[in-house]
Amino acid sequence: MKHTHCLLLLASLLPVTMSAQAEVFVAPFGGYSLGGGQFDVNQVDVNADQTGDKKNVKVEESSHYGLMLGIATNDPGNIYLLYSHQASELKSGGLFTPDRLTSLDLDYIHLGGTLYFPRGDIRPYVTASAGITRMLPDAWSSETRFSMGIGGGVEYQVTPHFGLFADIRGYATFINSDSSLFCNEDECLWHITSDVMWQAQANLGLKVSF
Repeated sequence: MKHTHCLLLLASLLPVTMSAQAEVFVAPFGGYSLGGGQFDVNQVDVNADQTGDKKNVKVEESSHYGLMLGIATNDPGNIYLLYSHQASELKSGGLFTPDRLTSLDLDYIHLGGTLYFPRGDIRPYVTASAGITRMLPDAWSSETRFSMGIGGGVEYQVTPHFGLFADIRGYATFINSDSSLFCNEDECLWHITSDVMWQAQANLGLKVSF
């Protein structure tokens, strides 16, 4: 329920800045998520209160898709709510012989803003956002953590109400370095010893304004 409440809170902030003349837009996108950083974990049993050998774990690179809903501002820029979904895996071990630990879905739910630097129909931009990262492994509890994002890209306005864009975004998910991660009724999968999970995204999308 925690992530649902956060999503509703972020969504409720959008109408505050809207006016009767505000331009609303929808922007579906897709792309590729580049890694998930690497962090150190120890196998842990909650009942036995014991930890095992340390492992180096990373999120496997894979494709993702998402959607932005937002409104234009007079900067020129916009304010948006972003949702991004990646179906991936957690793996440990070396570069050429990684061990699959579990499947993992990663969701970003962010409230952000964009500032454009128009050059005719070409509109370079920078963007920043903040919100939550949901980590959903198979057969283990989901985890929700605070995260922030920053990026840059360019939009090409085909018509006043239709555009194409490409951008690169970086996300930092803040993980408590003194906590257990991914638990069920009997045990937790790991005790994590890292603070931040980093991830980069390359995106292509289209933007429809109303």
